[in-house]
Amino acid sequence: MDKLWKLRLWGLGFAALICAVDQYIKWVVRVQLELNQPPGVYEILPFFDLRWTRNFGISLGMFEATSVEMRWGLVLGTALIAGVVFVWMLREKAKGDIFGLSLILGGALGNIYDRYTWGYVIDYADLHFGEFRPFLIFNVADAAITIGVLIILARSFLVPDKGAKKADKDETPDELPAES
Repeated sequence: MDKLWKLRLWGLGFAALICAVDQYIKWVVRVQLELNQPPGVYEILPFFDLRWTRNFGISLGMFEATSVEMRWGLVLGTALIAGVVFVWMLREKAKGDIFGLSLILGGALGNIYDRYTWGYVIDYADLHFGEFRPFLIFNVADAAITIGVLIILARSFLVPDKGAKKADKDETPDELPAES
């Protein structure tokens, strides 16, 4: 097995780890802390609580599933997106991109599992400063997806494309425009 495939397999393993950690923490919140029962809040710090929330939508609560058909549509849609990320990861050559994609895939799998099992995604991490909340209530999967997307975006804007540089060097003199 070549080095690139080992890296991709590492990425898949990391995605599985992200999904497992996400599900474990959701289990702790639901079963051990019983936050799915009133009052549903466990204060950790003055600015950070564990707060039981059921998210029937996707990112930022958009596209809320108000019927069984919409629920399964969201499961199917997010599974298709996860499938695209999976294929992309298997084709990717850059270590940083594989890492970002593994975060996205692991987070997506954690949230897909919730939606499939419960009909909603369990959110619990509540960062707040008084009444001000810079983020909606989220979970490990959401954080992994967000960080993964930011890594992919940052790398696409900040890391030069090696393929374009190689193509520039490979041009022969007769391909260059004639000077007048």
